[in-house]
Amino acid sequence: MPPLDAYLSPQSQQAMIAGLFLSFGWVVVAWQTRRRDARIRQEREADIQRALLAEIRAHVVSLEQQSPSPADAEDLIARIHSGDFVPTLPQQANDRIFGAVISELHILPAPVIDPIVIYYRLLSIMGALATDLRNIPADGRERAAQMMADYLSLMDETYNSGIQAIRVLTECLRGGAEAVEKMLDDDEAAAIAMMNRQLPDDLEQMQDQLDAINSRSSDPRGR
Repeated sequence: MPPLDAYLSPQSQQAMIAGLFLSFGWVVVAWQTRRRDARIRQEREADIQRALLAEIRAHVVSLEQQSPSPADAEDLIARIHSGDFVPTLPQQANDRIFGAVISELHILPAPVIDPIVIYYRLLSIMGALATDLRNIPADGRERAAQMMADYLSLMDETYNSGIQAIRVLTECLRGGAEAVEKMLDDDEAAAIAMMNRQLPDDLEQMQDQLDAINSRSSDPRGR
């Protein structure tokens, strides 16, 4: 006689077995659902990153083409200051994809989010500054020249932040968040190594300046 027959009727044993199969089925369905949701999330992550990468890359190329050389920038600011030139700046509104996916940005890997947000924040500031420049009256030449200098500096900063966002997005699409973390760690290590190489020269230069100042201070004629 089977062991369970002493405790459970055949009907109860059948119900118990059916319950076990049903519970196992729930576990399998839940596992399959989580696996499907994770796959859908990963695909959406990749789609968002590819779209943002394309948008940022296109505008970074545009910034590179628009950025004047240092000599041209200095000449441009001087012409604005003298009233010889009135700047006409393009609309920096290349953020349609970012605006469309901003509510989903939180699903991206953490190391990717900051560079993207920084880039688009700088882009927004550029747009606001360009609007202010266009609205400056004709007699505000000095203010316009200073704002143009700020705009060109901001353009350079936005370009650099865009390059960083491109690097991060490309690396994440290639190797995931771990690859991005490694790249950022390598960047930090390289920056520290460069600083350590430059530090002795900087300290020596500072010491020379201090010695020169002390030498002049000890000269009663101030020479």
